[in-house]
Amino acid sequence: MIASQEISAATSPLPRGVRRAVDAMRANVGHNWRLAELAAVAGVSGRTLQRQFLAFVGKTPLVAQREIGLECARRELLQGNPGLKIMDVALRCGFPHFGRFSIAYRRRYGETPSQTLKRQAVLTDALRAVPSVLAPARERPTIAFGPIEAAAENLPLAADIADDLVTALTRAGISVAARSMAARYHLGGAIRGAGARTHLSIRLIDTETGGQLWAHRADSILRDDIATTEHLATRIAAALQPCLRRAEIDRALRTPLASLGAQDLALRAMPGVLSLDACGNARSLELLQRAIEEDPNQPLAIALAAWAHVQRVVYHFTHAPQDERARSLELARRARAQCGDATVLAILGNALSLLNEFDTADLVTRKALAIDGGSAWAWSRSGWIDVYKGDPQSAIERFRIALDLAPHDPLAFNSMVGIGCALFTAGQYAEGARWQERALAEHPSASWVHRTLCPAHVLAGQGAQARRSLDALRRHYPDLTVSEVQRGMPPLPPSQCDLVVGALQEAGLPA
Repeated sequence: MIASQEISAATSPLPRGVRRAVDAMRANVGHNWRLAELAAVAGVSGRTLQRQFLAFVGKTPLVAQREIGLECARRELLQGNPGLKIMDVALRCGFPHFGRFSIAYRRRYGETPSQTLKRQAVLTDALRAVPSVLAPARERPTIAFGPIEAAAENLPLAADIADDLVTALTRAGISVAARSMAARYHLGGAIRGAGARTHLSIRLIDTETGGQLWAHRADSILRDDIATTEHLATRIAAALQPCLRRAEIDRALRTPLASLGAQDLALRAMPGVLSLDACGNARSLELLQRAIEEDPNQPLAIALAAWAHVQRVVYHFTHAPQDERARSLELARRARAQCGDATVLAILGNALSLLNEFDTADLVTRKALAIDGGSAWAWSRSGWIDVYKGDPQSAIERFRIALDLAPHDPLAFNSMVGIGCALFTAGQYAEGARWQERALAEHPSASWVHRTLCPAHVLAGQGAQARRSLDALRRHYPDLTVSEVQRGMPPLPPSQCDLVVGALQEAGLPA
């Protein structure tokens, strides 16, 4: 799986003994724990600990230990440190047998450890290649961020990380202040441990409530290469963005509707646009229309509205596709004249690519990445543009970068759909179907996925799964025909569109 469900001793209502055992495994990841040792740490018998793990964690202590080791290995590989050796990572994380580690890692994350590590080099090279462009300050959330706590020997490293993190946050459209009085949120960091176990912890706090909104941990951070701290800062800023965006949306939702300005109305509409479903789309357009009336030049509202209108065509939410396309194109042109923010540009790239405006979509998406190389939305949209251009390998790489950067983002499921479509384009139908099934499990209301999932099953020779997928498609779109699919289909290469249409006809969708 791409977004693994980590074992959490901090948030789950676990018995004290289980908590102690999990804490011990996390504190000593490379140690080959035996049940008797864990039971001694937990203060219960081995049989009791085994029973409690099965009841409260859903797995045995030794399986939990292996998953904690895999999580640790994943974190290290995603940091992409220069000179990192996969064998060393495996040993540090409790896997003395490299072959078994590789098999377990691929089963859990859908790729080999070397594929994960190579992709980080791609991201690092991309970050080095983009010009240093900073977005103009406009209605940004503000974070107070002071020095990172560290022992004396690690203070220079802490200062380097802090400087790079301020730059990464600013590029992501987040204002950084030195004092918490002027900020809604506080970001705190600390470097702990020694040697190979030195790690960085980052926490985001809501200054109004004092509650922790988000936390991040980076292991094995003692490296000499400057690019390492830049890469680390970019990843931290990217991982923080979905949580901060959610906090801003929650604040807008708590505010009485009559008191909201255009920016907050756009934030309140954003979940509906990101849902990619009919109900959310309809709700969001009402709010976005109000935001644009409040401020005709509000870039986030205009870009979201452009995307929402073309969604109505692509996902069969409308009986007037020509009108919706025209309105979307008008708004997209207005948004392009207004925006210089990476998030707005990535949203605009979504709208333009679905409008078949590929060159302009590519241009604004590249500009988004030039401003914020850690924008998961921009990486994902660049992956979709590659799908539409018929370059599945590049598309898969970009979707995976988006998932690496922000695996818990609301749009992560759409990157999974994208990988499925890219694999379909490459002729790997069964694997493409598996990725689209995974996306539906993450976002069950995205029933439009069945338009490409059903054909993938058909072409993979999976008749029973194809019939189930077609039934699900027709339950949500009872009047859907092959002709309507063709009119609303995203702009896949013509040969792939022909395969989709032919497979849907074979499965039984009316012409």
